[in-house]
Amino acid sequence: MTDRTFKVAVLGASGYTGADFVRLASRHPRLEIAGLGANAKAGQNMSDIWPHFLPLRPLPVLQPAEEIDLEAMDVVVGCLPHGASAEILSRIEGPRIIDLSADFRLRSAETYADWYGGPHPAPALLPDAVYGLSEFARDRLPSARIAACPGCYPTAALLALLPGLMADMIAPRNISIMALSGVTGAGRAAKEANLFAEVAEAVHPYGLGGHRHMPEIEQELSAAARAAVTVSFVPHLIPMNRGELETITVELAPGRSAQELRGAMVDRYEDEPFVHVLPEGTAPATRMVRGSNHAVLNVFADRVPGRAIIVAAIDNLVKGSSGQALQNLNLMLGLPETMGLEQGPLFP
Repeated sequence: MTDRTFKVAVLGASGYTGADFVRLASRHPRLEIAGLGANAKAGQNMSDIWPHFLPLRPLPVLQPAEEIDLEAMDVVVGCLPHGASAEILSRIEGPRIIDLSADFRLRSAETYADWYGGPHPAPALLPDAVYGLSEFARDRLPSARIAACPGCYPTAALLALLPGLMADMIAPRNISIMALSGVTGAGRAAKEANLFAEVAEAVHPYGLGGHRHMPEIEQELSAAARAAVTVSFVPHLIPMNRGELETITVELAPGRSAQELRGAMVDRYEDEPFVHVLPEGTAPATRMVRGSNHAVLNVFADRVPGRAIIVAAIDNLVKGSSGQALQNLNLMLGLPETMGLEQGPLFP
């Protein structure tokens, strides 16, 4: 492990994921935030946009991305929308890249075009990207040039499902994911559907039958199952700022039980610093992880024979986004994986 300090630039720093990455990285003992990109907010300080940054150490003024010397950085963190992210990051030659958009998550440029409405902006870079679900990419991230951070919904779903599929305890069919997410998952851009009066005291589904996280989930589940996996995935927007809860029903492999599936998950995550299987019978809740990089999981027997229910909770902005990005950064740079992420959940 080296003792040097690494220079980091964060592009899209004025959005929710960018700001949360800066919040975490600003207390990281081995990172220097040397550039902050934000076109619409250029010329402003982070504390002008986000008052909670006032007590923190001084940060660079926000600039357009093209005015930041990105080649002088050790790491560039992209917190930009899909398309725009790869278009900018594809011009970088020296720094390591951590991308929070969807641009490098899918291995196939054709699949990307089908789901994101246009050709991939940098298909030549796809082979350089490692899908950065930290707990399952630990061996590949140190040598990776690009870490493609998973979406928040896939993070929870994959943490819940991969151990069972890899141990042949879950059948690779009839997987149904019902997901609930806070409003920050929709980004900070002004949208009528996200106004307080539109989301308060209400829950509604969206992306029915065609949410863009579906091919990402299926890509990783299929690799784990060594067979094509198609999932039913229904996301819902709920009236809270942070948090994500997924209730997943699965068909067990012949002869397997929910108790055995839970045991496999306990074994897989026993030594993980951020992923925890709760005591038997305890249901995960978003209040258990709010503001932290932790994920909580559990398994329950369904009343339908041969089926089980898996429940997962994460903070969509931390473990589902910026916290996992910082975890990946640590792994890429040979730093302790938990560095800058030690804070516990915020409750109430």
